This record gives sequence, C-alpha cells and structure tokens, in this order.
Amino acid sequence: MNFSLGQRWISDTESDLGLGTIVALEGRQVTILFPASGENRVYSMQEAPVTRVVFNQGDVIRHVEEWELQVEHIEQQGDLLCYHGTRLDTSEKTTLKETFLDHFIKFNKPQDRLFAGQVDRFDRYTLRYQTWQHQFNRQQSHLKGVVGQRASLIPHQLYIADEVGKRFAPRVLLSDEVGLGKTIEAGMILHQQILTGRANRVLIVVPENLQHQWLVEMLRRFNLHFSIFDEERCDEAFADSPNVFDTEQLVLVSLEFITKKRRWFEQATLADWDLLVIDEAHHLTITKEKPSTEYLRMAELSQDIPGLILLTATPDQLGHYSHFARLQLLDPDRFYDYDAFVEEESRYQLVADAANQLLQDGALDEKGQSILVALLKETDISTLLNNAQNGDEVAKQEILSMLLDRHGTGRILFRNSRSGIEGYPSRKLHSYPIELPKQYKTAMSVLGSMGGIQSPEKSALRALFPEKIFQEFEGEGSGWTAFDPRVDWLIDTLKSLKHEKVLLICAQAQTAISLEQILREREAIKAAVFHEGMSIVERDRAAAFFADEYNSAQVLLCSEIGSEGRNFQFSHHLVLFDLPLNPDLLEQRIGRLDRIGQKFDVNIHVPYFENTAQEVLLRWYQDGLDAFESTSSTGQLLYKEFSEELLELISEHNCDEDSLDPVLEQAAKQNQVLRSQMEQGRDRLLELHSSGQGQAERLVKEIEQLDDDVILPAYMINAFDIFGVNQEDKGENTIILKPTEHMLNPSFPCLKEEGITVTFDRTTALSQEDAHFVSWDHPMVQGTMDMICDDDFGSASVALLKNKKLPVGTFFVELIFIAEASAPKALQVGRFLPPTPIRILLDKAGNNLAENVAFDAFNNQLSAVGRQTASKLANALQSAIHPLITTANDLVASQLNTIQTQAQQKMLDVMEDEQSRLSALKAINPNIRDEEIAVFDKQRTELTTHIAKAQLKLDAIRLIVVTHE
Repeated sequence: MNFSLGQRWISDTESDLGLGTIVALEGRQVTILFPASGENRVYSMQEAPVTRVVFNQGDVIRHVEEWELQVEHIEQQGDLLCYHGTRLDTSEKTTLKETFLDHFIKFNKPQDRLFAGQVDRFDRYTLRYQTWQHQFNRQQSHLKGVVGQRASLIPHQLYIADEVGKRFAPRVLLSDEVGLGKTIEAGMILHQQILTGRANRVLIVVPENLQHQWLVEMLRRFNLHFSIFDEERCDEAFADSPNVFDTEQLVLVSLEFITKKRRWFEQATLADWDLLVIDEAHHLTITKEKPSTEYLRMAELSQDIPGLILLTATPDQLGHYSHFARLQLLDPDRFYDYDAFVEEESRYQLVADAANQLLQDGALDEKGQSILVALLKETDISTLLNNAQNGDEVAKQEILSMLLDRHGTGRILFRNSRSGIEGYPSRKLHSYPIELPKQYKTAMSVLGSMGGIQSPEKSALRALFPEKIFQEFEGEGSGWTAFDPRVDWLIDTLKSLKHEKVLLICAQAQTAISLEQILREREAIKAAVFHEGMSIVERDRAAAFFADEYNSAQVLLCSEIGSEGRNFQFSHHLVLFDLPLNPDLLEQRIGRLDRIGQKFDVNIHVPYFENTAQEVLLRWYQDGLDAFESTSSTGQLLYKEFSEELLELISEHNCDEDSLDPVLEQAAKQNQVLRSQMEQGRDRLLELHSSGQGQAERLVKEIEQLDDDVILPAYMINAFDIFGVNQEDKGENTIILKPTEHMLNPSFPCLKEEGITVTFDRTTALSQEDAHFVSWDHPMVQGTMDMICDDDFGSASVALLKNKKLPVGTFFVELIFIAEASAPKALQVGRFLPPTPIRILLDKAGNNLAENVAFDAFNNQLSAVGRQTASKLANALQSAIHPLITTANDLVASQLNTIQTQAQQKMLDVMEDEQSRLSALKAINPNIRDEEIAVFDKQRTELTTHIAKAQLKLDAIRLIVVTHE
C-alpha cells in the first residue's frame, strides 16, 4: 500500500467510522483520523485493514460544506486525487480535492462498496440473493397469509380465508354455524390482508365479554398485536394525538363502549381505517320502523371504511329484515330494496337447480342453458356456455361464480353447516326428571295469580324459574339452594364425573354465584364462576382456572354470557341448569362444546322439574325441534310460528299429553318441511359458495406440502448462524433461540433477551403453547428478510472459482437488480408488480450466462476469499468491471419491459373483471351510479402510469475470479 498525507481511506472492519484522512506517517505505521466519529487509528503499513477511496466518472460526491459534484474526469496531483465536474446546486464547473471530501460519506451502491473494499463474506451475499427470491415467491404465492396461523388445516376455514383474504377491501358476512371457527376465519382473513399490504389499519368491534378472547386469539394464533381501547386508554392517548385512534394501527373496542361513548365514537369515524370487523353482528338489529342504536352507530362507522367483515352464527336470529339490513351494510349496490330481496329469495330454487346442472358431468340440456341465459341476461355468456358444453371446467366455474354473485347472497355471505362438514362428534341428551319441592309449590301457588297482566313471553319466562318465584315469596336473601333437589343432583353428577371437566350454563348470574357457594361449602368442589358482573380480567382468570389441567376447577358455572364466543371444547359434559326460550341461545350454549376439533361425544345433561313449565320447554326442544341432538337451523322460524301456543302451555305448566303432543307433532312436521326447503333452495346456494367445491381440499394439500418442505427451516437456520443467534435443540421438533454478544445486529426480529422456543412443525405448535410456530408468514421470518433487504448486508462480495478448464485470472461479474414500482398505498401496486429480482451473470466479454448457469449450481462451485485479497482483486479489475456494469444495465432494461408488460396485463384483467361485475349489477340495480363504475377507470389509469414508471436498482454485485489452487 502507498500511503501519503491527505489521502482518504476507509476502514474495512469499522465502516461506521466514516471517511478517514492520513495525518501521520511514522516508520512502519500510519495514523488515520476519522473526523466523522472523532476517532484515531494507528495501523501497520503492511497489514492495515483499510481501502483507498477512489471515485469514478459519473459518480456524485459531496464536499465537506455539503454541496455535491458530479464527476466528469479525475486528475492525479502528486499522491492526491482531484475531481473535476459540475456542481449540482449551481451548475458551475469546479474542482473538489479528495482532502475536502465529506467525512460522513457512506457507500450505498454495491459497486462503490466493492471498490471501496467493503466486501461482504461469501455466505452473506448468498443469503441476500436467496432472501430476494423468497420475498418474491412469497409475494406471488396465493398462500401468503394462510399458512402461518397456529391452527389445524380445516378445509372450509382455509377456503373462506383464501377466497376473502385475497380480495381488495372485502365486505362479507361470516355466518358458519356455532363451532365452525368464524373467529379463526376472520383472523386468517385479517392476517392475509395485513401481510399482503391490502390493509394496514384495522378496527375490531366485539361484545365486551369477548374483548380479551379476541386479543389473545389474534396474538396467539396470528401474531397480530391489537390494542384494547377503553375509556382509560382513550384518555391517555388523547395526550398524544387529537384523534386517539391514530395512535395505533390495530385497535380492538367493545360494541358497548363505541356505541355509548359519543365522543370516542366520533373520533373512530374520523380515523382512517382499511378494515372493520364486527363480531356477534346479530346484535345490530333493525326493523322497518326503527333501527337500534348499535345498528345506526355501526352503519355510520362502516360507511367510509373500504373493508367490512361481520360475524354471526345466527344471521336470522332477530328477524329477516335485520338480516337484509346487515347485507345492505356490506353491499348496498347489491341489496338495495327489501321487497326485491324477498321476491328474489322465492326464486332461489331455480338458481339452485341451475347451479346443480353446472356441477354435474356432461353437457347441459336446452332448458338448463336457457335458464342460465335468462338468469345472467346482463352479460353475454354464449362463449362461456359453449366452452362449458365442451367440458371446460374453468368456464363452468366462471358461470357458477357469476350465478352466485348476482343471485342469492353471492360473494358476501358464507355459511357452512355441520351437516356438510365431517369431523363432528355426536350429541347425546341426558334428561333427569325431578319432583318439584313443596317450597316451590307453595310459592308458585301463592304468587301465581299475583304476577299481574304481563306479555305471554314474560309470563312464560317467570314460570321457568321457580327459584325466582320463591325469592319473591321469601325475599331476595332466601336460600333456595338449601332445598332445591337440583343441587343434590348436581353434586352427585360432579362426583360421578370427578375426573371430567364440566361446563354449566344457566340464565342468571346470581344462580351461578349461589351454586358455586353451595358446591364449595358442602363438598369443597373446585368451581369457577363466569358472569357479566365480573371484569374482563376476572372472567379470563376464571376461564383459565377451568382450562388448566392441574389443580384447577372441575366445573365452570356460567351465566348466559358464557354461551357467546367462548371455546370450551376440552370439556365434553354440558349441564343446562335451565333452558332459554330462544332456540338460538340454546344452540349457542351447546356450541361452546360442540365445535370442530371436539374429540368426544358431547353429553348434554338437563335436570328439570317434571309436570312444570320446564318439562314443556324440554319436550319442545327435544320432540318438536330435535334441538339437543341435532343442529337447529329452523328454531327461530318455528318459535315464531308456534309461539302463541307454546308460551301459553309454558305459562300454565301444561304437560297434558292431549294439549302438548299435538303442538309438538305439528312443530316436528313443520321442522322437516322447513329443513327440506332450506336444503333445496337457499342453503344449497350457500353450501356451493361456502364449501369451495373441491378447492378447499386442494388448499389443504398445498399447505401440507409447504409445511413438509425443508426450504424454510434451512433458510432460517442459516440466517441464525450468520447473524450469530445461539440455537439449542430442545427436542420434539423445537429449538431454543437466544441472543449472543456477537450478533451482527444488536437485536434480531422477535428474539427476546431471555430467548424464545420455536418450531417449524404445525402439529408441535398446536400441542406446545410456548413454542412459536415459525412459518413463511411469521414476523420473525419477514423481519429477517426485511433486515437483510433494507440494508447493504451482503451487497458486495468476491469469490473464487476453482476450474482448471479456464485460464487463471478469468473473471465473471454477477449482478442482482431489483425491479420495483412506487405508488400510493391505496393502489396496492404490489398485487401486480412486487419487487422482482433479476440476475445477470457476465463474462469479461459481456455475454450474459445467467439463463444457462443456475445460481445454486454455480454457487456450489465457488469458495470464499479473505477481505484483503478480495479488495485487491476488486481494485485490480475495477477498470474492466465498470463497462460490464453498463452492459448489465442495458440487458436488464429489456427484462424490465417484459415484467412491466406482464404486470400491466394482470392489472387490466383484474380491473376489467371488477368493472364488468359492477356494470352487470347496474342492470339489476339502477341505484348504482356511473361514477362508481368510473372509479375503476381512474384506478386503471393510475396503475398503468405507476407500473410504466417502475425502476431498476442494482442491489448486489459479486466478482468471481478463476483460480487453479
């Protein structure tokens, strides 16, 4: 090395010191001052780990006074360099001596780092290129967002998540029956929307008692960190922002809070959200005469939010008009008039028949063709029909999609039922007739005629709870548990099931509290209570006490609040201490245990007082609706039809066979008729739309193949090694990761100071709650890839190729370019043109060998070289490499044109499909405005412009030199 005072050098080992200046030469030592960091370094001249900084023609360099110069030519003045060129701020011709170069210089371009001696280790360059490939593959994969959930691969859930999650601003109603996993489906949709960039700001609105469950589920299953906003949190956040909801990206609030607190509701409506999720959406009720406050608030909130997801297992629970109104929230263009909706429902059988014909093998008959043409008259389907007649399955699926979209509830409603899904246990009813105690008889006799004039429903409800009547008679403090024979029955039942978990649900919180007290005092039975009078944290603790395997509660005593949302499928014994009048509430109660994934038959235990209102209601559910041992999808309709007779029988405790049996027989017959009608008409459409018609099973197989692939574990373990993360094999497919003092970065994504346990195996993750399930969707994987791609890590490297067939000194230059388009976030240009790596491999003559020489095969023949030797090779070949970079720029430009053309075509296809759909719906619904359709023209124009302006950047460069040693 030739050193001279005033020359500028950079440290190979401490690049963060900035640009150094030689200030002293003494004997065999050189002293370099680094003004940017205020540090001095003294090196041996023979082994100094530094590289002379030399810029080239065309480079832009900075003066210490912060003006910039574009280099036009370079002059050697003694041992110093003098750069001549044009100042960028004044356009004047001027000169900049190397002594006056900016001390804070940083080499961002790969070629500058290579020539400045900032050469990366061989394995880091390899990891960088592999990372870009993985990034691109994940961006393009239709499985992105549906592989990383800590959940079993259940076909219908995966299909719905995939179908909805890939939509831009989805607006859907998830109404699978109780226990089919709507929360998981919603989480998977959110996960996919967030990972793909389609949504960044999400608001979830749930009943207050489900807040913490959602918070935990989103974090545990999907690694989504939501924040609960209540009065206290909003008051704190107001100090940081005029709009408290701007302080977090992912927010969770209760329906009660957002409905009752007008101040915070208004701020929520003014915040900019991409997606709104509302759980238990049947609480949003509306009649033709009067909408509920909850409905009005959510209608206003959702009005300007692009995406909306509603969840309810009972869409018709509170009336058909309410159901229509919720559909109208989702798609006012499609559901614009209730009367038209009712009339359309009457034709569902015709649509279902047409759909069935499409699904059958063979050609459609003339009648079937004419029906399809009539149903889809807004669109010319002649070509598609002709292709379908010739066995084209894609054409059949396209016609079917159009049919489901424009008739029935189409794209926005998903509902799967237990009858169409395998893997469910049986339900077994165990009913226990008990004689009514004399204390209740006396109270009911005395107060029976003192209830005053009440509605039939209130009279029936009063008759169902003799303990409440007794308390009216004796006073609120009376101890009904001291003599009620159901208490003895409960104690005996718990003793007989002493090794089993038992869930008990009753209507009133006070009933649960009284039962817990008597169980504790009389038999020391460990029990937990769960009711609306408890705080959210207290409820979660009670649920955890019940769920724990060791030293925990045998029984959880819930008020009605326990029948919404919670999952207790680890138990298979359900005690219904009383029965609700609402059949949907009964289904929700049973659904706490009867869920997909339940491994045992669900035993339903119902004690009842014989010859009372309780027996009437039990027989109504058992003999009239078959609601205990089968899912009741018709319960609400039958209750409305028979409510007058039923409520009268309950109020009068009338168990007389001559009075009760005819009502139950009629109800049972009507139940069969209604179920048959649902299966033939609307439910068939929903089944076709929600089940995925074979696509769900294909998704499961694809994800299973991805789970079994070793590419991800190999990639991440390599990254752990390179970044210096300590790994300990814990066994059972798990690894303990811990930070070390020698890590390249002071922090590694998702790695805690105390370390974490990870697994790449889904089954292990499901059985071991403490192990993070590391998939392509996990934030640790994405964080690792971002850490590599967003920095200059591995962007410049030198390697040796041992090949005696080639002359020593032969060299190749490998360059990695990235094609990417910048656009406003709302356009989601990444759907069509994600950052795309392009590899160029040039020999010294400028021939591109990349297509014939695969990266991995070539990389395996290369070997690493020391930093000093690498720096010498790069400097020696610098003049020959520069023109090759120019050649590579020309070659890659033509590839960019192809990438842009493909992206443009993909974008046009998507825009055209959406615009065609809206145009077809306009023929049905005149309320759709021309301006709404014109929005797609605007998006198409903007996307075309941004894709056309896609840029290329040189991301990494590697010099390969042939050696025979």
